[in-house]
Amino acid sequence: MTSQEKQSLDEKATSIKDLVKLINEPQSLPQNLEHLKAAGDVIGLLKLLGTNPDTGVDDDTVEERRTLFGCNTLPSTPRKTFWQLFVDTFDDATLQILIVAAVVSLIIGIYDDPSTGYVEGCAILAACLIVSVVTAVNDYQKETQFRELSAVNDEVDVKVFRSGKFTTIPVGDIVLGDIVSLDAGDDIPCDGVLVTNDGLEVDESALTGEPEDITKDGENDPFVLSGCTTVAGTARFVAIAVGKDSQWGIIKSHLEKEQDETPLQEKLDDMAAMIGNVGIGAAAATFIAMMCIKIFINPEYLHDVTVFHHALEAFIIGVTIVVVAVPEGLPLAVTISLAFSTKKMLADQNLIRVLAACETMGNATNICSDKTGTLTENRMTVVEGIFANTKDINCINPLAISVNAIETILECIACCSTARILPPPPAPTNSDEVVDSRPKLIGNKTEAAMLVLAKSSWGNNDDVDQRRESANFGKDGGSRLFPFSSKRKRMTVLVNKNNTWTLYHKGAAEIVMENCSTYMDVDGSEKQMTAEKREFYKRVIAEYASKALRCVALCHRKKIETVVDTDFSKISLEETEQKLEKKMCLNALVGIADPLREDVIGAVATCQRAGIFVRMVTGDNIETARAIAKQAGILTADGLSMTGEEFRKLTPAKLDEVLPRLQVLARSSPEDKHILVQRLNGGLMPETKEEWDEVHPGRDYDTERDLLLPGYKQEWDASRGGVGEVVGVTGDGTNDGPALKAADVGLSMGLSGTDVAKKASDIIIMDDRFSSIVKAVLWGRSVFDNIRKFLQFQLTVNVVALTITFLSALIGYNPPLNAVMMLWVNLIMDTMGALALGTEPPQAELLDRHPYRRNASLISRPMWRNILVQATYQLSLLVYLLNKGPQLYDCEDGSTRHFTILFNAFVFCQVFNEFNAREIGDVFDPFHALGTSQMFLMVIAFTCYAQWLIVEYGGDFTQTTPLSLSEWQWTVGYGALSIPVGYFMRLIPVSEDPDSFAGLPEKGEVKKDNSHLRATFFAFLPIIAALVYQLAYEVEELKH
Repeated sequence: MTSQEKQSLDEKATSIKDLVKLINEPQSLPQNLEHLKAAGDVIGLLKLLGTNPDTGVDDDTVEERRTLFGCNTLPSTPRKTFWQLFVDTFDDATLQILIVAAVVSLIIGIYDDPSTGYVEGCAILAACLIVSVVTAVNDYQKETQFRELSAVNDEVDVKVFRSGKFTTIPVGDIVLGDIVSLDAGDDIPCDGVLVTNDGLEVDESALTGEPEDITKDGENDPFVLSGCTTVAGTARFVAIAVGKDSQWGIIKSHLEKEQDETPLQEKLDDMAAMIGNVGIGAAAATFIAMMCIKIFINPEYLHDVTVFHHALEAFIIGVTIVVVAVPEGLPLAVTISLAFSTKKMLADQNLIRVLAACETMGNATNICSDKTGTLTENRMTVVEGIFANTKDINCINPLAISVNAIETILECIACCSTARILPPPPAPTNSDEVVDSRPKLIGNKTEAAMLVLAKSSWGNNDDVDQRRESANFGKDGGSRLFPFSSKRKRMTVLVNKNNTWTLYHKGAAEIVMENCSTYMDVDGSEKQMTAEKREFYKRVIAEYASKALRCVALCHRKKIETVVDTDFSKISLEETEQKLEKKMCLNALVGIADPLREDVIGAVATCQRAGIFVRMVTGDNIETARAIAKQAGILTADGLSMTGEEFRKLTPAKLDEVLPRLQVLARSSPEDKHILVQRLNGGLMPETKEEWDEVHPGRDYDTERDLLLPGYKQEWDASRGGVGEVVGVTGDGTNDGPALKAADVGLSMGLSGTDVAKKASDIIIMDDRFSSIVKAVLWGRSVFDNIRKFLQFQLTVNVVALTITFLSALIGYNPPLNAVMMLWVNLIMDTMGALALGTEPPQAELLDRHPYRRNASLISRPMWRNILVQATYQLSLLVYLLNKGPQLYDCEDGSTRHFTILFNAFVFCQVFNEFNAREIGDVFDPFHALGTSQMFLMVIAFTCYAQWLIVEYGGDFTQTTPLSLSEWQWTVGYGALSIPVGYFMRLIPVSEDPDSFAGLPEKGEVKKDNSHLRATFFAFLPIIAALVYQLAYEVEELKH
């Protein structure tokens, strides 16, 4: 391109921007259309933009266009600064109360003792500051990780024409003037004006809120808008507004999307509120006990303390107890665990779109999987076939058939397809770099397999792209294309050559065969399809299916203009199906191999071992589906397979009978998949007569509601006790959207999935592999178990810290753990504990158990046992040190040294119990795979180092005093005893509640939930034990 031409684009920039503004006003179709026509319609627009409708923009102008008109990246909402997040942490009411109390303490302290009276107040304020900084850092990191994941979620490729070449580019690389190609199911990546169009229908509800799909055409509505989705048809359009200048970009700049809480977070919030209420009760009891001791007993150590000063001290201790008791670390642990897991899952080819899906997938009980691309490689190859009545067993060399016959077959392959074949990437400059040297296949892989065949020596290296271009699809007077539909299982094109129209048709062999009345012979002539010949072809279809080959039929019908008198440029799919897709001539039957992925057999076996029922739901022939399912290990000896037609005839009750054995559903439609999911989990089940009538128009609710699928909510609840399966569903097509939405976890395919399917899904499987779905299950279980590990650890600390503070106040001691110590314990327990236990990597052993039920308790029986035993040990130790410490370590009773020893022992009990908390069941292996838990080791190291600093150098600030080497050894040793206690406590025979695991209850069986009673009993046992111990000690003292 000459410098003069480049300059002209620069000179036209203002004119281009003005015109784009005139033709791209939101909700102003008549005015936009008027301005477009005034500019010379789409031809004038293309000329102004310097774009060729067939070849696109010149590669040399891309950077200049990006500089002049911007790039296609949407604006992100402004994020909160660290300072804003830090300020937000002070919205917590408990923290505010503690700060006010600290300020009052500071003022009184300075008034009473100007030299050192400020220390306690300053120490509490400093501790509050540290808690706020740590919380703000966590919030900032969480926001950063979620933004990174959102950015990955927005990374998609789009199809464009540049410098005469069809290619794919990242969506952010689109520039003004690009010619963009659209197929059904694609998201529209920027605003544009149609150049060619074939039956394009667009869902604009995201922008307009209107539920109706909009039909687009060059005359009445040629405008396509970013943020919308193509529902049907194909098109090419020229980009007129990108990025922040597009209509969706303008809207998005005013939007701010926040992450919703996941079900686990909500459940933990409820638990946190309950624990917090217990803490408030303990705080009130401690305050009352301390005040009663001052007012009614007034021991010697309180003689010099005023009532007001003591009340302030008691109030600070009470508020601190609340700070410690309120387990803000629970939701924090979920956030950290989810943020950590979602980032790691991306490396395992799982892009999490909805956070709740991460934890839900861990307890999936059913996976309904597609076959093609998920269980198989989706790298299809034509391996044999019958072409023009001639058998070919290897499809390598040209066939001995007439030129007329091969031309008809090649024309059908080239035109009856939306797939594209791009040349392989250039050879790597670095010899160590591995690059796939095979051509890149874009679009439907079945169609691509036939294009590869046509472009090979078998088809004399046919130029399929030129055939398609000469058909002029979507142009005035050009050919028509009705893309493949998973509902119809076939596709049709109407090709116009010199006003002579030919129908080419391709699809599932047994369906297409029914509409063929002739077949093409070796010389290209059409022969009558006799009963014997039809039977022969049916045997071929069955033979291919038994070999796990996908069987596709190619056929045609010539001179269709003589069959129906209509304008083919406006003919609908329905009219084509009714009037033209009949009396066709069978050109070929093609057997396409799609080998099973290497990792599928092991992945399916892993799922079955983990208690997950794997079902294959496919549009393929029943025989092909059975063959693949047997290879994969899905179809077992007592398993059941059926077709979609048989499935649709079942009543809800009959379907419930076969569901435990139904492993393969073949020739299924997207509606069949949707109904299967509804029946399994009860999702989106009709609840009222009106909803049922909407699903079954024209049917009688009163007489047929128990006969038609999917049934209705009341009947479904009665059949299962209201508890359904947790279902994961894979989908890649536009029509899979309803099933993906109805599923508990919708899993779309990153490589083969349409944008509609991806939008409807919760997780995108980036590599389309079934084994990646198994990794999603593993990570989901890891998140769930990590939260339970943290819960086990935190409840132990809570019980001990609250009880020892209350007991010491009750018997007349100053609380051994002062406000600063308690805040440090709170930091260990909440933030540090969440970091350490919430980021534990998953272990393969998690897949050796069955999934938990939806309503299973977060705290299992073995966890209650572990909490009980560890809390009893720690309380016994602390009460012992509270009473016997002065004699053992030769220090004054209630002195700073006495309480420092007790504080140090308590903290190291938590450090070592954190190792115990890594296992929540009967397995004792606290040091298992520590090398893979780097965050855990860092937290432990930081806690130990910080504890040493606090004890040795805290002084008046933390009210601690340096300990001798012997005292350090003893206190660390007391903490280390938590490990052998962890071993012996696991010898106590306590098993998981069988009702916690997934599995529907027998009809009529009512399960009593005693979990709250049991939890209360277990929680109070250590407290009772400590009280008994203390009472015995007091009695012993009275004797002396």
